[in-house]
Amino acid sequence: MILVSRKRVLVPKKMFFTKGVGTHKAELRSFELSLRDAGIEKCNLVRVSSILPPECRVISRNEGLKELVPGMLTFVVMSRCSSNEPHRLIAASIGCAVPADPNAYGYLSEHHAYGENEKVSGDIAEDLAVSMLASTFGVEIDEKEDWDEKNQEFRISDKIIRTSNVTQSSVVAPDGRYSTVTAAAVFIF
Repeated sequence: MILVSRKRVLVPKKMFFTKGVGTHKAELRSFELSLRDAGIEKCNLVRVSSILPPECRVISRNEGLKELVPGMLTFVVMSRCSSNEPHRLIAASIGCAVPADPNAYGYLSEHHAYGENEKVSGDIAEDLAVSMLASTFGVEIDEKEDWDEKNQEFRISDKIIRTSNVTQSSVVAPDGRYSTVTAAAVFIF
């Protein structure tokens, strides 16, 4: 009899979205304050790419924050934007595309921009996530043609994709201090 060892793999079972904004004379400190506003400043953040694992349940921010422990390694898909240009509009967004099939993986996208409001930045992030997911089906999408306004979902071939985003925007103060906006998808194991 041959015994096959079972590999331990790190696949997140839960995920939550969060966002924050921070302002300070030092850019790094404004970033830390944005993480504090988002509730994830106490973690050692490890940035990962854009795959939403199959069967990964999206939970509320409050529920997710309760699972964090100071100093823990925490995997995130994160978007960040900073500026100290007075009156500058900045935005950071995470888009999410989830296929209807719970056994299939989805996509997360990061988008940050200057001069975009939350609606525009969030829509762009969602469109990016959908187009990346659609490419796994071998399909190019047309965001206007494939969007079902009534059901608030994308229909690509015979696949249904639900989308969402978390976006933080801010206008930089006139005094030259840095503002940083952060949006994140935080994975829980």
